[in-house]
Amino acid sequence: MRFLCIYKPSKPEGGPPTQKEMDEMGKYMEESFKSGVLLSAEGCMPTALGARVRLAGGKVTITDGPFTESKELIGGFAIIQAASKKEAIEITKTFLNVAGDGETEVRQLHETPASDAAKR
Repeated sequence: MRFLCIYKPSKPEGGPPTQKEMDEMGKYMEESFKSGVLLSAEGCMPTALGARVRLAGGKVTITDGPFTESKELIGGFAIIQAASKKEAIEITKTFLNVAGDGETEVRQLHETPASDAAKR
């Protein structure tokens, strides 16, 4: 099963990681890729460079960043491979021990049956 892990750090946005933090995360990610647990991971640029696009009642509204709701700020995401939700949570706990204080939302992804993928 694949899971999307959405990381929300407790640090204020824009604070760059220390060299030690970058080294620890790099080692963790390399090990996770090699083991097949980590399928994809990316960090997000600051919200000042982003935009929110909303559709409500047929009207599109665009709001340029930065965004004020920083407690819900997404710092990055990962797609992991796990046998169960319980295993995905354990993997996420290990990630948070490396990443530091924050929160990660773990969501199982829909799997596309092989026969459907072949038709595309």
